[in-house]
Amino acid sequence: MLKLGVLDQSPVLSGGDAARALYDTVELAKLAERLGYSRFWVSEHHNAPGLAGSSPEVLLAAVGAGTSRIRIGSGGVLLPHYSPYKVAENFKLLEGLYPGRIDLGIGRAPGGMPLVSRAMGREAGKDKEAGFVNALRELAAYLGSGPPLGQGHPLSGLAATPAVRTIPEPWLLGSSGHSAQVASAMGAGFAFAHFINGQGGQSAAREYRRNFRPGPLGSEPRVAVCVFVVCAADDREAERAAAPLDLRLLLNDKGDYGRPVPTVEQALHHPYSAPDRARIAENRRRMIVGGPERVGRMLSGLAASYGADEAILNCIAADAKTRFECYERVAAWFAARRLR
Repeated sequence: MLKLGVLDQSPVLSGGDAARALYDTVELAKLAERLGYSRFWVSEHHNAPGLAGSSPEVLLAAVGAGTSRIRIGSGGVLLPHYSPYKVAENFKLLEGLYPGRIDLGIGRAPGGMPLVSRAMGREAGKDKEAGFVNALRELAAYLGSGPPLGQGHPLSGLAATPAVRTIPEPWLLGSSGHSAQVASAMGAGFAFAHFINGQGGQSAAREYRRNFRPGPLGSEPRVAVCVFVVCAADDREAERAAAPLDLRLLLNDKGDYGRPVPTVEQALHHPYSAPDRARIAENRRRMIVGGPERVGRMLSGLAASYGADEAILNCIAADAKTRFECYERVAAWFAARRLR
């Protein structure tokens, strides 16, 4: 049976603020655990006032304290910004606090505009791809999942602390075939961001499985697909509930990342142009919208098309109640199928 996970981007809602968004993330993690979701990931975004999660390591400490069983992790840490050594120490510390529950999801996108990279002090060199792969190998060495750094390496012999008995589960996140290639070569699990790119993910997942080799980040292939989901009581109500996400994605496409999630009324009465409506229709390729039956069947079909072991849901709606009920309805639909 398909596993279900959650990706929460800590969206700031209309009339709310970042502090409330972070509170909702912790509460949603508690709900996801009660509902039987397999894992709960939080994202990393910078210079995006509409999304409150800028430091997944810090947020995961709070999520872990509020839960006891569900796997928790990053979706994902933007490794090009950071020292692999510091990332390893952060996640080994989390693993020490919550043994056997930590996922280290790694992204290679900058997560913001060029100014963010400059502010982070980790601007990429000319060969970004080689640098990313080298950083992954270095990270694996510090985690203890890969071979130690060789004698010729300037950091040879350096250990990442704390020394814990278990290690985080590594995943490589991506929205392109290139990410799949790197994941298969490194032995990492691969999670495709269908909610970012609604095309080409299935072929990327097939190539990942075909080319997978055990490596410094794992020994078994694992595929997950992450998609926007809006599930309401019925298909008609779901269309209404999805309108704020439609508008939010449209504004993002135009470079406007700063606004809170709009209300349903704001979304329904927005003066859309014909090109706007065409873009909204295109963005629906990244979303599954409907009542429980429609969402359950479409989610199952999407996961099957990826050969995915797990579907990771990302619900953004105008209010926390609608978001929480979305996850409840999807969990209930799949639970009912397991009992048949």
